[in-house]
Amino acid sequence: MSVLVFAETWDGKFKKASFEAVSYGAAVAEKLGTDTIAVTIGSDEDASVLGKYGASKVVNVTNSQLKTFSNQGYASAINQVADANGADTIIISNSNNGKTICPLLAVKMNTAMITGVVEVPSSTSPFVVKKKAFSSKAFVDTQANGDKRVLALSPNAFGVKEGDGSASVDSFEATVSDNDFRLTSESVDRAQGKLTLAEAEVVVSAGRGLKGPENWGMVEELAEVLNAGTACSKPVSDMGWRPHSEHVGQTGKAIAPNLYIAIGISGAIQHLAGVSSSKVMVAINTDPEAPFFKAADYGINGDAFEVVPKLIEAFKAHKANN
Repeated sequence: MSVLVFAETWDGKFKKASFEAVSYGAAVAEKLGTDTIAVTIGSDEDASVLGKYGASKVVNVTNSQLKTFSNQGYASAINQVADANGADTIIISNSNNGKTICPLLAVKMNTAMITGVVEVPSSTSPFVVKKKAFSSKAFVDTQANGDKRVLALSPNAFGVKEGDGSASVDSFEATVSDNDFRLTSESVDRAQGKLTLAEAEVVVSAGRGLKGPENWGMVEELAEVLNAGTACSKPVSDMGWRPHSEHVGQTGKAIAPNLYIAIGISGAIQHLAGVSSSKVMVAINTDPEAPFFKAADYGINGDAFEVVPKLIEAFKAHKANN
């Protein structure tokens, strides 16, 4: 048996989430005493690079019909690769695409699915692994019964472990049917920005406390200094100040950066549900009673229009001297 990891690509390129998934797969394989096999679909890069993160072999699926993402098509292809390689554990990053593939794959394999996984299994017999629960406000140890299982790894939960390994690359011609394309994408509206929230280790976010979209320049400047992604609260995206792709929270994107800076965000429970997995949270707010201060590791009770420019100045000075 083996561990199979779906190394997702974006526009044919690997990103941090791909390397993290393979790194996690290698750790699980080590615990199970087996090999790690990565599967790619539509990759334009040299897939052997995945060997640095623990894959001993890479299976590159070749099928022109899968150049455009199809959750049914991808699930079918991954299932075929799993069967061909005797994989009993499938690992997928809990990305937007991963969330749609996992349940379909679990049904095809007639097996258990565990989403929001954050650690390697504490036990392999039975198979027990820790996952997020209650909108990321708690954790639970979940047991997967049966001989196989599908795991969706929560982004930024495990980290990227790079080594000096190498991997062979094999081609695999997947067979897909018309049933795999009953739902197709007509067009894709991609989020714009230097850094996506899924791969950002630092996120600078702001809310209605900024008073208007014209004041977002200092948020973007702080993000640039910190090499961070930018985000916002739900009311901000609803009012059209920022794109919906930046909305984080229970009804937006759930993120887990190393550092989350919330500027002018009160900290409603719906917002905290999407950011509570952050390693460190900093709140900046004029209201000393803002709920965010109870959840934050550090708080600055002050006017964002005074505090943020000083932070930018301080970070720039620090970078210049180091």
